[in-house]
Amino acid sequence: MSTIHSLFATAPQGLEDLLAVELAGIGLAGVQAGRGGVRFQADLGGAYRACLWSRVANRILLPLTQFTAADDEALYAGARKIEWRDHLGPDQTLAVAFTGIRASVGHGRFAAQRIKDAIVDQMREQTGKRPSVDLSQPDLRIHVHMHGDQGSVSLDLSGDSLHKRGVREAGNQAPLKENLAAAMLLRADWPEMAAAGGGFVDPMCGSGTLVIEAAWMAADVAPGLLRTRFGFQHWRGHDDEVWKALIDEALERQEAGLEKLPPMAAFDHDRRAVYLTRQHLERAGLAGRVHVERRDVADAAPPAKVKTGLVAVNPPYGERIGEQHELMPLYLRLGETLRRHFPGWRAMVLNGAGCRIGLKPERTWQVRNGPIECSLERFEIGMDAGESTAQPAKDLVNRIAKNRRQLRRWLERENIRCYRIYDADIPEYALAVDVYRGEEGDWLHVQEYEPPATVDAAKARARLQAALTALPGVLGVPPERMVFKVRRRQRGSEQYTRQSRQSKTLTVAEGRCRLEVNLTDYLDTGLFLDHRPVRLWLAEHAKGKRLLNLFCYTGAATVHAAVGGAAHTTSVDLSNTYLEWLKRNLALNNCLDERHRIVPADCREWLARNQERFDLIFLDPPSFSNSKRMDGTLDIQRDHAELIRAAAAHLSADGTLIFSTNLRAFRLDSALASEFDLEDRSKWSIPQDFARNRKIHQCWFLRPTGDSSATRA
Repeated sequence: MSTIHSLFATAPQGLEDLLAVELAGIGLAGVQAGRGGVRFQADLGGAYRACLWSRVANRILLPLTQFTAADDEALYAGARKIEWRDHLGPDQTLAVAFTGIRASVGHGRFAAQRIKDAIVDQMREQTGKRPSVDLSQPDLRIHVHMHGDQGSVSLDLSGDSLHKRGVREAGNQAPLKENLAAAMLLRADWPEMAAAGGGFVDPMCGSGTLVIEAAWMAADVAPGLLRTRFGFQHWRGHDDEVWKALIDEALERQEAGLEKLPPMAAFDHDRRAVYLTRQHLERAGLAGRVHVERRDVADAAPPAKVKTGLVAVNPPYGERIGEQHELMPLYLRLGETLRRHFPGWRAMVLNGAGCRIGLKPERTWQVRNGPIECSLERFEIGMDAGESTAQPAKDLVNRIAKNRRQLRRWLERENIRCYRIYDADIPEYALAVDVYRGEEGDWLHVQEYEPPATVDAAKARARLQAALTALPGVLGVPPERMVFKVRRRQRGSEQYTRQSRQSKTLTVAEGRCRLEVNLTDYLDTGLFLDHRPVRLWLAEHAKGKRLLNLFCYTGAATVHAAVGGAAHTTSVDLSNTYLEWLKRNLALNNCLDERHRIVPADCREWLARNQERFDLIFLDPPSFSNSKRMDGTLDIQRDHAELIRAAAAHLSADGTLIFSTNLRAFRLDSALASEFDLEDRSKWSIPQDFARNRKIHQCWFLRPTGDSSATRA
């Protein structure tokens, strides 16, 4: 008669109830859910079955002993009482893992070391030899757990965590573990839906984790069938005949189950994701059984002739603090897709960004995906979900339509491709909306001005959701071409710091120039739209002139001067990132040559040590900077007079210095009026698309006193 063991299956937090139901369902007895996992009773065959068939468990542990251990010596003594030669030989390898809750031996690595010492000391005394440690692929994994001063030692029958199915290559990390994917499907009752003929769709498939789990679940494929190594296979208590019988049974069930697979589809807008999904489906034995296609989430649709089923999706969470909020347009597009294309279906969304999708979840569970707290949301999509005719943010829509009518003729006459269409015109919708026309069409760059603490957060979020839902439609731009950011108050060089790594770049036209903009990775795009008149003036007046562009940023002004026929240009900035951007901008216009010098330097230091003269100087410094690469700080209100004088010292006799600042409360030092022919050009320099906000910047033309020959616009 087979020995019945008391075993423990560990589970991710919040999934213990699912694991208990699962283990009972595969025929195991004495199932009892508890903190961190499930206890159950089984012989070796039952333990192996749990390893092979559990979709939710992390590990299957076989307890060897329990004891009280108030210190490390008691821990060592407790482990020495086990007869270790029953479990491994002196020529084998081992690894010890430790977990604890308020453990009396609180240092996990030290506790694991003491257990290892007990094993090898005993083995050396008995055989004259000792097993080695192998942390990656040991012959035997030993698990130590302490709760206070109560310790337990178990064999880890699973080896590596059971979420590793053998589909993904080692080192190929996925943001969704397979057992969490399985939990999503079980919470959705996917096995019952699949048995009834329901379809399956993942509109953001990533590397294919969800669709593979769903297919295996529907086809009765054992999740451990592709694994080449389990923890029990080199254990001295292993029964290989029992294991092989279980494998044969699983193969028969797989062959029969794959013939009953329901219609399934996986989509992603990213080519790499589509490639990985197809590759992983092939390894999973599912090649040709799942439709995989590159599509944006807005274009995801059910398989042909399938009326109901499950949409399961793990949308992006964002790779930096704050980016979660900026993923809101993507989540709203997901909700719109569910509403329009999947009426009558059920949806499961693993929401780690905290963004609403515009539908009310029928039920939610709190789970963790690695270190990220997530809300697992289940939606029942009604048959009338796609029939809503309500116009979101109607007043915003009307205002943007009005602005568009007013700007249309001007945009056409001036051939302006990138412009601001809305700038917090209505206080309730505190957004800046810019249109960028690239070679593939228009894109929207939307920034929310961070609301004050006095604004009700729920109402602000609801208005923002309505605005982001409405903007693509009113401006005729596909939703996937809208980029959203939150414009918080920046300090120092923060506005120039990389915010993301999505790198959505466009080549846009301005005047006779082509310029690169990056819509996603920085707070600003690389092109300050409100400075367009100054750039165009430089293009018109730079022919044969020498230009100095200080704090040049991405060098759009330099490019305009170069294309306008400048004799030569010098562009100075501390940021190598933006100077490389300037090089690309010059190259786009066939101007990357020795006439156009690029200098990585602190502008103030460069001015102090250089004696060159220039006909045109463009000085547009940041309001404040404390870059680590510069001495001291730059405060433009405090330092502008000194900076202007230092720059003006490099003007030719009939030269022009253009000074501009975006500091709203800026006041020009009155003493400068006696030193220069000073002309306030702020009103002229603000283009028509920014006319609703005259405080966007201030601008002056400065010339040496008495100069009457300088060109005036």
